Amino acid sequence: MTTADQESSFADLGEVLVIIPTYNEAENVERITARVRAAVPEAHILVADDNSPDGTGDIADKLAAADDHLHVLHRKGKEGLGAAYLAGFRWGIDHGYQVLVEMDADGSHQPEELYRLLTALRTADLVLGSRWVPGGEVVNWPRSRLLLSRGGSLYSRLMLDVPIRDVTGGYRAFRKETLLGLGMDQVASAGYCFQVDLAWRTVKAGYKVAEVPITFVERELGASKMSRSIVVEALWRVTAWGLSARLDKLLGKK
Repeated sequence: MTTADQESSFADLGEVLVIIPTYNEAENVERITARVRAAVPEAHILVADDNSPDGTGDIADKLAAADDHLHVLHRKGKEGLGAAYLAGFRWGIDHGYQVLVEMDADGSHQPEELYRLLTALRTADLVLGSRWVPGGEVVNWPRSRLLLSRGGSLYSRLMLDVPIRDVTGGYRAFRKETLLGLGMDQVASAGYCFQVDLAWRTVKAGYKVAEVPITFVERELGASKMSRSIVVEALWRVTAWGLSARLDKLLGKK
């Protein structure tokens, strides 16, 4: 598919907003926004910056001043990935966007694959860029990280009984109506498990979820935000959600 084809391909979906949360991504923000603009020129971008001390927000402001498809949301401080995305979703919905996309700033989610997610969204309510379906892969991860991610997805899938291979993945495209139907105000998870939470809520609400293969590439610049505390939060929250759902089922609750 050529750039010209991509540019005119998604008007039927409505306006697309790619939300890119940032914290200390000064080395990456210009590069990733340029790649999104080249890959899907019709899409708009919202950089949701958590008051990065390295000046990421200032760089984003300069880029936005030169590009009417680029916008910046300045947040007070680092409150977690989930909080940044929720703020971005609300901003996008308030500004009339029909499709809201999650994308990392570090290049691990390749903008050149965005057209796959948008194409699949024509017949789905949420599309996940998946590392663990046929055709998906991960590049430059150590074995320990690979096992952690695959294990986390498997545990979440089994614990929550969701038919999704890559429950923890963060490259996603939502329809506005899907997000409005999920009860975003009730989402409390902030870190790694935020992605699990939204996927689970989407399935429970009866929306159609599709997965498309992506190649996930480990960041080359900047530091990963993954930490032991984020993993621990995800583990206990998923366990609590799964046990609560099983108890409700035993008690005959919906």
